[in-house]
Amino acid sequence: HVQLVESGGGSVQAGGSLRLSCAASGDTSSYNYMAWFHQVPGKEREGVAVARTTGDDTYYADSVKGRVTISRDNTKNTVYLQMNSLKPEDTALYYCAAGWVTVMTYSRALDSRSYEYWGQGTQVTVS
Repeated sequence: HVQLVESGGGSVQAGGSLRLSCAASGDTSSYNYMAWFHQVPGKEREGVAVARTTGDDTYYADSVKGRVTISRDNTKNTVYLQMNSLKPEDTALYYCAAGWVTVMTYSRALDSRSYEYWGQGTQVTVS
């Protein structure tokens, strides 16, 4: 089993930045991709950014390209989401996810069904 704990959320003004962290524990060999999703009330969870745990394979939603960077520190089993130039429409609950995907594609990367493990979420509010 894998436990994911997010941190770093908060309130920020438009144009500001936040860095989210997701620390994984447990059987970290059971997944090869980690991802960030966000969700607003009444809407489905949407993929934001994805990274393979080894190598340079990354995927980004079109809505965040150029403003968001996903990175990882494998020594800490942690993945980060650096968000810059934040907009009010970025306001959401941000979830960390992990899963094993043998053949990753862009659509699979941003599909919540690709991931087995989920954190509890951290709120980001942009005003």
